[in-house]
This record gives sequence, C-alpha cells and structure tokens, in this order.
Amino acid sequence: MDKTIKLRIKKEIDHSNALKVMKLKGSLISKGYTEIIHIADENTEYYLNSFSTSPENKKEVDYYVLDYITNHDLAETVTLLQEKN
Repeated sequence: MDKTIKLRIKKEIDHSNALKVMKLKGSLISKGYTEIIHIADENTEYYLNSFSTSPENKKEVDYYVLDYITNHDLAETVTLLQEKN
C-alpha cells in the first residue's frame, strides 16, 4: 500500500521561495516519487500538499525533502509532516 507524504507550505511567501517550492514539487514528480501532488487549504496561513509514494521510496523521499528544505533555506516555509502512529 502506498504511503502518503504531507508537506505544510506557508501561503504568504516571496517570489524566490515560491520558485524553490515549485522546483521541489517538480523534482518529486520528475524523480518518479509521485505522479501528482494534491493541494488543499489547511487554514488561513498554510497549504497542505500531499502525495502518495511506494513504501520502498518513503524514507528516500523523506530524506530528499528534508535535504532540499535545508539546502534551499526553506525551514520557515516548508514542513515535512510526520505520520502519527
């Protein structure tokens, strides 16, 4: 069964960070981690982006997203939400 990965993304961001977020989402698709990313309003401050990936890719995707956030200074903009057990 596929695993769902969720990203919380701040709504009010500058153009530079918006481009970085778009590149992150594009790279998740181009690397074959997912085919589509769903976007929903979480509240007035954040979007909730979610996508499914295979269980074999779950940890790799988590590491990729966390590295991308760190390397592109997006810690204030993007949060990888952890699954609740």
